[in-house]
Amino acid sequence: MNTALSYLRNALSLNYGQKVFLLATVPLVVAVFLIFLVVTDQSRKLAEREIQALETQLIEAKRDELKNYLSIARTAVVNTYGRAAPDDDDAKLAVSREFAAMLYGQDGYFFVFDYEGNNIVAPRQTYLIGKNWTGLTDRNGTPITDELIRIARTGGGYHSFDWPKPSTGATERMIVYVNGLQDWRWAIGTGIFIDDVLENVAVARADVEQRITRTSYYIFAIAVAAVIAVFTTGMSLNLRERRLADVKLKDLTQRIIDTQEEERGRVARELHDGISQMLVGVRYTLELARRKMGGSGDTLQKGIDGLGHAIQEVRRISRDLRPGVLDDLGLGPALQALTDDFSKRTGITTDFETVVFRNRLDEEARIALYRIAQEALTNVERHAEATNVQISLKGHRNGAMLKIVDDGKGMVWPQPDRRSKGLGLRNMQERIEQLGGTLRVLSSNTGTVIEAQVPLTHMLSPQKTASKKESA
Repeated sequence: MNTALSYLRNALSLNYGQKVFLLATVPLVVAVFLIFLVVTDQSRKLAEREIQALETQLIEAKRDELKNYLSIARTAVVNTYGRAAPDDDDAKLAVSREFAAMLYGQDGYFFVFDYEGNNIVAPRQTYLIGKNWTGLTDRNGTPITDELIRIARTGGGYHSFDWPKPSTGATERMIVYVNGLQDWRWAIGTGIFIDDVLENVAVARADVEQRITRTSYYIFAIAVAAVIAVFTTGMSLNLRERRLADVKLKDLTQRIIDTQEEERGRVARELHDGISQMLVGVRYTLELARRKMGGSGDTLQKGIDGLGHAIQEVRRISRDLRPGVLDDLGLGPALQALTDDFSKRTGITTDFETVVFRNRLDEEARIALYRIAQEALTNVERHAEATNVQISLKGHRNGAMLKIVDDGKGMVWPQPDRRSKGLGLRNMQERIEQLGGTLRVLSSNTGTVIEAQVPLTHMLSPQKTASKKESA
């Protein structure tokens, strides 16, 4: 459980560059999303107002058309209606026939109801004639007959409801204009279907939705492009800053390494020229005192022997800090002396093989490879439990290669956690990286192989090598 939580925390943790990118993109995405909501809402409201205005305009045109139709129909029957009495059945029959004959368009006709709800004229839907339709409603529950009679009684007006379309039989929306013949207590009217208007409105709404969708795509594309631009800019700045930091860190590491080598050289010289010489003087003094005592000072002899060991240890430390043979004779002899001393001190069989470099490596490469070999032998002595070590130093067309092989118990490589990597291995890696080279470590339970390669840029030309020797 703890491992899972730790993995989740590591997965959710962000580095500096990711935090900067997140801080830059989140407000941008939120702003674009809010802009999208506002634009979409305003576009829909504006489009709805335009559609409603269009619908109102078309319906008003239909209403004016209906009013004109009914005015024409009343004009056609005005003489008959005007001269007839309220109970003149012949006049009523003549007028109803005239209304029944007035057909226009594919679905246009006139209808007549008396105020009791009886249908008198319905030329395109004759099944209505002679029946009482009081209480008739459409499929939505909108009253039809009762509302038409009420409008006719009050002076005329418009009414809208769903009604079967004569040409198709389908139920469509219909607008009706109705007026009254008050002497006969008749409600006369005509209607027109507005399915074409509703279809045009639906097409307009669909076009608006399509435009809003297209605008949404444009906004999304702009947002994606902006996020990509921010990401690209952030990554370029991050990479630039990282490169500058790497360069500064590399320079700092190089200065630290140079300072370490200078300090090693200074301490080595102090040990060799100062403390070592003082110890040698003390030993000669003790030797002289022992001779004057006639050889009877056994305790003094033990002190002389211990002092001799101390002198050898000081010289060894001085040589490890900065071997003079490395500067005087080159890397090959220095490694030979290092392996001989290692084999003599530890008892581990050590073989060294090299080719004649003729001092072709520059100073940085010589020091780095020597320190890598020194650190590798120290690791073998302390941890590997090896019995045999093989060291080779060779040049090839890609540069110089130092290879160290032991038959010890091996180690875990690469380390699962960089923080657990040993300081010596880290120093090897940093030294070889400073030279632009590569360090390869192959390890198993049968031994370890370390290969350090220095590129050709650290190989001196023969002319530079000769001039260096002449100046030396």
